[in-house]
This record gives sequence, C-alpha cells and structure tokens, in this order.
Amino acid sequence: MTHEGAGAEPRQTKVSVVIVVWNAQKYVAHCLQSLKREYPCSNLEVIVVDNASTDGAPEFVERNYPEIKLIRNSENLGFAKANNIGIAASTGDVICLINSDVEFTQNCFDPMLHYLSAHPDVGMLGPKMIAPNGHVARSTLRFPTVWNMFCRAMGLDLLFKKSIFGDQLMRDFGHQSTADVEVLTGWFWMIPRSALEAVGSLDEQFFMYGEDVDWCYRFHRAGKRVVFFAGAEALHYGGASSATAPIRFFVEKQRANIQFGRKHYGILRRLGLFVTGLLYHFVRVVGYGFVWLIKPSQRESAVAKYRRSAICLQWLIKAPI
Repeated sequence: MTHEGAGAEPRQTKVSVVIVVWNAQKYVAHCLQSLKREYPCSNLEVIVVDNASTDGAPEFVERNYPEIKLIRNSENLGFAKANNIGIAASTGDVICLINSDVEFTQNCFDPMLHYLSAHPDVGMLGPKMIAPNGHVARSTLRFPTVWNMFCRAMGLDLLFKKSIFGDQLMRDFGHQSTADVEVLTGWFWMIPRSALEAVGSLDEQFFMYGEDVDWCYRFHRAGKRVVFFAGAEALHYGGASSATAPIRFFVEKQRANIQFGRKHYGILRRLGLFVTGLLYHFVRVVGYGFVWLIKPSQRESAVAKYRRSAICLQWLIKAPI
C-alpha cells in the first residue's frame, strides 16, 4: 500500500501505546499479536491497563507478554481514567491510545509519525477504521448542536443526506481523504506529547463515552488541529467491552451527552440538547412498538431496542440538566 505522505520516518521517535482492557481477552490477544508482528520496533513501549477484568485478560498478558507494562486496577475505573493512568506511566515522545479490539493489518505508525513530523500544528491524528467486513467505517463526528441532534432524533439526517439537515455522525464524509475534522472517535488516537501537555489529559468525569468529544473540543480550543489521516488504517471490531452490557453502555452515552453540555454549553443550548435527547428516544419507543405490532418476525429485536430506549428515556427524565 502506498501511504499518503510516505517517507522515511526516523525510527528514534519513541511511541507509547496505551491499551485499556475490560473483559476482552480474545480481542487483546489479537491486538498484541498483530502489534508485535507489524511494528517490531525497539522504540515501542506498550502499556496495558486492565480495568478489573474477570475473563483472564490480565493473566493472559502477564503470561504471554512479560515485556509489556501491565497495570491492574482493582476496579473498573472507566475508559478516561484508565487511559490517564497509562499515559502517566508512559515515556514516549508520541502517545498512541488504542482500543483493545483493534487489530493491526499493516505498520500504520510510520506513516502517521511522518505526517505528524511534517505537520507540527496537528495535535491529534487518527487513521482509517476498517470494519470486520472489510469496509471503511465511520470514525469521525461533528460536535453536537441542537440542530444536528434534532435532525438525528427525527431521522432527517438519513432521509436527506448531504443537505441542510446536518449529520452529526458525518455519514456524508467518505473517509477516503485526509481532512481536518471536529471529532475523532476514541478507538485510535496518536498524539504528540507536547500537544498532550498543552491540552491536558482526558476528563475523568466521563466514565465511558463522551471523553472523545470533550477531548477533541479542548484540542480545538487550544489551537491544535484534529486530523483524520487516510494514509494508514487498522481493523476495529467494535463493541468488545460494551457488548457485555449493552443497555448500561447505552445509558452511559446519554450521561456523557449531558456531561458534555453541562461542561461546555450555556443553559439554553443544554436545554435544547436535553429536549432532543428526549425526542430521540420517544420517537424510537413509538417506532419499535409499532414494529412489534406489524412485524412478528422482528419482535425479538424490536423488544430489545424498545427496552433500551425506554430505559434511556426514563433515565433522561430524571437527569439534571
């Protein structure tokens, strides 16, 4: 593969890779094996932070990768705090935070390092995400606004693509070219240590979800570019941890949205986002109930989604704005 911005990147750049794990042994096994295969570099520091897994993940790492720095938390501290623990233990010039369900299919570090070297104003870089089916998946977002969240709640962003009905999920972006973006989702970040020191670490009030939007928002405010880089790619299975408790993690998404608004927006915008959140789940409760009535073959799926949105709706009604 010809990498965008290809060139001989000096190997002296030390990269610290931080991987947070929670009950994802089979994924972290593939992740570490592929990392060792694709980037057998002496200047690579790998730090695994385990959030009190009970599936044998930390024991697997300890047994098979004694050279890796393993940090075992006594409880699940959440994604942001666990990453901060790994960052604090790192010594690299560049920090790379990746999910445990990432698999390396090529050496994506060198072209990314080369791009950072050629663009010192970039504070955060993310590669192309490849889904298990081989297709390019979405890995960018727009910051939430009342308008784009209303369009999402009502499905207008799907009905009228590439129009005034703004798509917060950026489905109108093909992820085929390098571009400055508002948000890189938290599956894979590469960050120069100098940028990290200027912006600060992840906000630990975000337990799971929302920390990516918050961090990117802070990078922009600090004058650091956030860039999607099409010249490198990695495989991302997705949902390795959240699949174990889907409703809990869906509620965490709602909590993260509230926290982000409370931190960065004024009361009127917060109220608008709150109302669109209620609208989003109300529409889906009604919609999934209708599906249950008219499509018996889809009742099992409809019940699960109805329950998920109903629980989120109940949580939002009680949530402080």
